Amino acid sequence: QVQVVESGGGSVQAGGSLRLSCAASGYAYSRSCMGWFRQVPGKQREGVAVMDADGTTTYADTVKGRFTISRDNAKNTLYLQMNALKPEDTAMFYCAAGGRFLNGAGWSCVLETSTFDIWGQGTQVTVSS
Repeated sequence: QVQVVESGGGSVQAGGSLRLSCAASGYAYSRSCMGWFRQVPGKQREGVAVMDADGTTTYADTVKGRFTISRDNAKNTLYLQMNALKPEDTAMFYCAAGGRFLNGAGWSCVLETSTFDIWGQGTQVTVSS
């Protein structure tokens, strides 16, 4: 059973934009957290943006102000609008679904791979200078 499927990746020049889409199954979409992660060869997968079921969003400092995570509940689809792309954004982007994490501030969705247990196959984003 495929639960999340990413699309929308491609090649773009620095400063350009891309919108990634993640079509999710009902079960995956119903999880407390959904998010986008990215990975380049030789490095750990890192969180880009996560969204709680209540709409709360959290972004990595490196993308804050440039990327926007959103969802369309009627379509069970998660999006990542990426503007002002930089070459260092080049990576395989993954959509994921998971649960909240308890820290000193309470339960929340966090930019941590270990809190996500449903993963897509990835979509490549390449940003050229």
